[in-house]
Amino acid sequence: MRTDVSRMPLVDALKATACLLIVSHHLSIYGPMSDLAYPLIPGLIDWLREYGRIAVQVFFVVAGFLLAGKLAPHGVPLVTDPIQAIKQRYVRLVIPYLAALTLAIGCAALARYWMTHDSIPAAPNLPQLLAHIFLLQDLLNQDALSAGVWYVAIDFQLFTLAVTILWLSGKIECRYPHLKLTGLVLIAGLTVVSLFAFNRNDFWDETAFYFFGSYGLGILVYWASNRQQHIVWLALLGALVIAALLVDFRSRIAVAGIVMLALGFARQYEVLESWPVPNFLTYLGRISYSIFLVHFPLCLVVNATFFRFFPHQPIISIFGLILALGISILGGALLFKWIESRPLTDKMQLLLPAGFMTSGLLVALGNG
Repeated sequence: MRTDVSRMPLVDALKATACLLIVSHHLSIYGPMSDLAYPLIPGLIDWLREYGRIAVQVFFVVAGFLLAGKLAPHGVPLVTDPIQAIKQRYVRLVIPYLAALTLAIGCAALARYWMTHDSIPAAPNLPQLLAHIFLLQDLLNQDALSAGVWYVAIDFQLFTLAVTILWLSGKIECRYPHLKLTGLVLIAGLTVVSLFAFNRNDFWDETAFYFFGSYGLGILVYWASNRQQHIVWLALLGALVIAALLVDFRSRIAVAGIVMLALGFARQYEVLESWPVPNFLTYLGRISYSIFLVHFPLCLVVNATFFRFFPHQPIISIFGLILALGISILGGALLFKWIESRPLTDKMQLLLPAGFMTSGLLVALGNG
């Protein structure tokens, strides 16, 4: 079965839809525009506030699915240098992330001049800046500089954990050839433990263990769709999700299960590459990470602008929400074009962290 993990329009459509829901969720809870617009569209705003955040599960399942296709497409680990793989992932995530956070620091400083609101991050301090560079802000209890940056840290943790497991299983199978499918056993075991234990305890929600249930389902469904009796394996994965929901119903796990099965059946019946998806959704899927990174600071500025010049006007606030969504997409397209999709030079890898630290310290000094 042929599956090019780099060209799958259906996956792009899933990522695009999830990205738009997450941006809309943040627009519904951050800034004064949603509060002003609430009396006109209470049902929509309530739904986005309650359920929009669940769309992040799509990214976790898809990320696991793509990792399996790249690093262990037939269940056999291809990881020979885990340190290099982890380094490459870190750089790929962090370079556009730091560019977006630099923008976030500036946008927050601008917003503070025009309004006072709980959604505006405070001026950063040195420990906060350093924690963000190393994706440790939540583990070190540092306030986030932008909404949703916890996801970047969790994505990196999940990748690091999965790569380490695959590398270790490859070493075990090489040393003990009779121990086949070690990677499958370890990934499946951690997925089960996450679904039935870690994901039910908020103590773990700043770590990869909490989210590995969704990530592991993505890995496992890629492998399951490789097998001849794929229907049986997909049914077993579906039964695993149902069992986890019977023990403790969580809408996030239900969404992860639905996305998992959709990917499994789509891959098995070879529609991942051929499913008719509008070009704009495919493009939004490609730039979804950049949109996710840049949307909050841009929405913050739009909120501050409308609060400053059009206060207490619900209808205009609805227009502002729509405008903020459009500006977020445009900003994401520009970040993708200028930063995320460009080859990473050594100069860029040095300048962006330096620029991030400098801008953060300058704003901190200005507010000192």
